Amino acid sequence: MIRNETVKLPLAPGGPATERPISIAIVAMGGQGGGVLTGWIVKLAEDAGWVAQSTSVPGVAQRTGATIYYVEMMQASGGRSPILAQMPTPGDVDVVIASEFIEAGRSILRGIVTPERTTLIASSHRSLAIGEKSAPGKGIADSGAVTDAIGITAKRSIIFDMNALAAKHGSVISSAMFGALAAAEILPFPVEAYHAVIRGDGKGVTASIAVFDAAFARANNNAENVTPLPDPVPTKQVRSPSAPMQPRVAALVERLQASIPLKAQPMARAGLAKVLDYQDLDYGVEYLTTLEAIHRIDVELKGESKGFALTLNAAKYIANAMTYDDVIRVADLKTRSARRQRIGDEIGLRPDQLFETTEYMHPRMEEMVGLVPVRLGEWLMRHERVYAWLDRRISKGRRVRTYSPGWFLMLYTLAGMRRMRRASLRHATETAHRHDWLKLVADLTPSNYALGVELVKCQRLIKGYSDTHARGVSKFGRVTDEIKLLAHREDAADWARRLRETAIRDGEGGDLEGLIKTIRSFA
Repeated sequence: MIRNETVKLPLAPGGPATERPISIAIVAMGGQGGGVLTGWIVKLAEDAGWVAQSTSVPGVAQRTGATIYYVEMMQASGGRSPILAQMPTPGDVDVVIASEFIEAGRSILRGIVTPERTTLIASSHRSLAIGEKSAPGKGIADSGAVTDAIGITAKRSIIFDMNALAAKHGSVISSAMFGALAAAEILPFPVEAYHAVIRGDGKGVTASIAVFDAAFARANNNAENVTPLPDPVPTKQVRSPSAPMQPRVAALVERLQASIPLKAQPMARAGLAKVLDYQDLDYGVEYLTTLEAIHRIDVELKGESKGFALTLNAAKYIANAMTYDDVIRVADLKTRSARRQRIGDEIGLRPDQLFETTEYMHPRMEEMVGLVPVRLGEWLMRHERVYAWLDRRISKGRRVRTYSPGWFLMLYTLAGMRRMRRASLRHATETAHRHDWLKLVADLTPSNYALGVELVKCQRLIKGYSDTHARGVSKFGRVTDEIKLLAHREDAADWARRLRETAIRDGEGGDLEGLIKTIRSFA
């Protein structure tokens, strides 16, 4: 006979069931004040005599890491404190606050936004994720899909550009999100209590309250409108057409206007400006000379009837190929005064404040060898022992305080090496790639104009720096090798397009290896 000696304790309920806690999930990226907002909400509840609890789960995968903060609050009953949860549960979250529009979409995918209960508060602005920036093609996530999902999954939504509103008043987005939360009227606290919490923080009080009030008013007027901004497109600064130019630059622009068709001139001007900013006037002459050679092919093939598609696309992708990212370019961009000004504007820097940036850099030996003259670089590549010895000392991560005197001087010196760039091993490699690519375009376009255009567009596979660039070059080589096999087919342009787009998505919905096997079965 088995005896059950389990000790059983009485677990009678402590009293009648009470109202459930109010639960709030906050999704914010690094530097957007998600922790500050969480602290404000907890303080708001505690000042009213409620019990509040907050937890956070930091993220590391996107941008600087999107952190999920979770707050539950409830009034104590009968002298007993409630037991509060530490993480959001799908179907049981009253408010979700997202500091960026795609993060609102991620919250929907996690299942914490539900039509029966959840009010979704989100900023409509976009902040591109690392994956969106590094994608070989257009990798920007579709904001329209999030807009459609919000209309189905949220009980109520308050969406507007809180980031722009905060910047306009010289504060940060957390104040705007706090104001939108007050306008939602989910929490049973008066506006004065919100103001008191901000004042008690003692930092940037005037600006924070101004943003809070502006967001409160905006949310009340547009509480049901989902109005995301258009998807951002990363752009480079180009010289304004009305800005004064040096005589030699003006002469080059006049040459462009005389030799390039009107339809392609805006793109060609942008490409020329990009190349001049990257290197020098001689490099701009080389860009225009290369583009003119492609345009002559376009004219011979009566490309006018096709909108000079070959010239138009060449104007873009030749400029991209000539402005490859190297150590010199990275150092140049990081030491520009415009960058420091932009960062200061983004964090709301006041005239009496200073800031520092610490950046993680991991140079590879390949990038450093690419800086040296061609013959020395080739010598280093041949001598494995010397290369390995240098590699052990160079290829490692460093935390760089960009604006400290020592590091800034080093980066500024590297940026100044662009005068030597055209004699470097990396430049020789990139120039050889560009010549081979454009020769293939010139060889294949006369027999198939559409195929030539698709081949020009294949340059979009190559972008970025370090490993990202190496992967792009590898994909470019595989795609162009298959295009050569298909060039005799009437539908070669369609297959070239499929190859390029599959290579762009490879690993994320694209199977380049599978497509190549299919092509090899009939090519």
